[in-house]
Amino acid sequence: MAKTRELKSELIDSMNSKFDRAKSAVIVDYKGLKVKESEELRRLLRAKNVEFNVTKNTLVRIAMKKHGIEFDESIFKKPVAIAFAMGDEVAPAKEIDLFAKKHEALEILGGILENKMIDAAMVKKLASLPSKDQMRAQFVGTIAAPLSGFVNVMAGNLRGLVQVLNAYKQELSNKN
Repeated sequence: MAKTRELKSELIDSMNSKFDRAKSAVIVDYKGLKVKESEELRRLLRAKNVEFNVTKNTLVRIAMKKHGIEFDESIFKKPVAIAFAMGDEVAPAKEIDLFAKKHEALEILGGILENKMIDAAMVKKLASLPSKDQMRAQFVGTIAAPLSGFVNVMAGNLRGLVQVLNAYKQELSNKN
């Protein structure tokens, strides 16, 4: 069924809105995925606050041009889907990379980060990064390590003093 000009305009506006709100995006070739697998991927992405859209390549190109994103035309030789990260920038790359390892039909073609096109290799590097929460935990652990070491050293000195006092007390009680 052919889409009317109004419907195409609405779809482009929707894509523009998603590009405005998204922190990053991953472009994939989904052809070959079964419906059940596609629904599983959508469910996994939805849980991570990622919107997964299948739209005509022409409409995606129009939206990307409007946002000043330079892209390689070769990406759009296949039907594509875009996963928009609304929360964590790394989430779509991680989830899609994990899913692609189990389902060979899904192929990462590239991505968008800070309104710039990145290649599939860069998307896979992003997928290997820890999440924001993991990075925060590592940062807090790094900051807390010297403090906990200091506390242990001070507690060791107190333990040593208590042991010396107990030994002295026992020596006095043995003399009496």
